[in-house]
Amino acid sequence: MTFDKEKMLHYCNSISKNTLMETLNIKYIDAGPDYLTASMPVNPSVHQPMGLLHGGASVALAESVGSAASFLFVNGEHSEVRGIEISANHLKSKREGIVTATAKIIHKGKSIHLWEIRITDENDSLISLCKLTTMVLPKRKSQDS
Repeated sequence: MTFDKEKMLHYCNSISKNTLMETLNIKYIDAGPDYLTASMPVNPSVHQPMGLLHGGASVALAESVGSAASFLFVNGEHSEVRGIEISANHLKSKREGIVTATAKIIHKGKSIHLWEIRITDENDSLISLCKLTTMVLPKRKSQDS
């Protein structure tokens, strides 16, 4: 199977409608065979009370891009992906602008994927460094879980 960047970005953005990704205005902007990149605006809708980017919004961005990247590696007709662990180190604050998260694969097993997600600002300064573990499961007949 050949990698089709535009098809992957279109797919990731299209499945984000009516989800947290749409609420946070997360957009998938770049992709490659071993990475996926998304951006999110920093404005009052993602601030904590002190007027800074909320760590939870950063983690939501990281998990969104890492989980979507994992899904690109599996056959969606037979498998689904679940985030099972995420950690984040918030290294620099941000009040406004854009943050960009790039998920790069560290380990791609049959049932476990491990991702490093670097969240940077417009100057390529590191805002947060995250690690996400996803599990690949057989697709269930019911989507209730």
